Amino acid sequence: MSDKTSASILLIEDDPVLGIGLQQFLQQEDFVCIWQSDTASVVSCWHQADLVILDRQLADGDSLRFLPQWLAQKALPVIVLTARVEVSDRVAGLEAGARDYLSKPFAHVELLARIRAQLRPLGEGRLESGELQLFPARHVVRWQQQEVTLTSMEFSLLAMLVRMAGRVFTRDELLNQVWGYQHFPSTRTVDTHILQLRQKLPGIPIETVRGVGYRLEKTT
Repeated sequence: MSDKTSASILLIEDDPVLGIGLQQFLQQEDFVCIWQSDTASVVSCWHQADLVILDRQLADGDSLRFLPQWLAQKALPVIVLTARVEVSDRVAGLEAGARDYLSKPFAHVELLARIRAQLRPLGEGRLESGELQLFPARHVVRWQQQEVTLTSMEFSLLAMLVRMAGRVFTRDELLNQVWGYQHFPSTRTVDTHILQLRQKLPGIPIETVRGVGYRLEKTT
């Protein structure tokens, strides 16, 4: 028997056969599924969703071009579906802000497992460090008493640093634990996301440990 849930999933897929099939499957699993076939219709539905399933190649182009601006409106877990299987394609999806990547063809039961893993609560209550407060279950961040909008990956990276404040993480450790790839190519993904956090949270005490990685200064 499937787990009951009222979570809302936004499915962005331009193949009508796959779109209808996935929508019916997800509805049978007790999800609310909003199906859109092009990027123009996404904005009006984005705020209604708890998770997004995103086809990489749509009739109006590569959907990853639009993903950062969608995530800037509301940070959501995104699972990319694509026929592209090269490592560089996975990197592009993750750097654009996706949480997971599933190659076509795929088994519906595997997609369901990945959906449930992404929707699993990050924890109740809140995480705190000095003037920083994170509410994982609601993906809310407050810095110096102001609410700040973060992308899904920025939030996950910050939550990791807060949970282990004072500990130094290498870039590989952060890639493994936040992005989930143990053999991630050499990129500046972590550096870019740290820079974005520093820009959005001016004065955040994220320290660069030269030659090692990063840590969040432990404060009370």
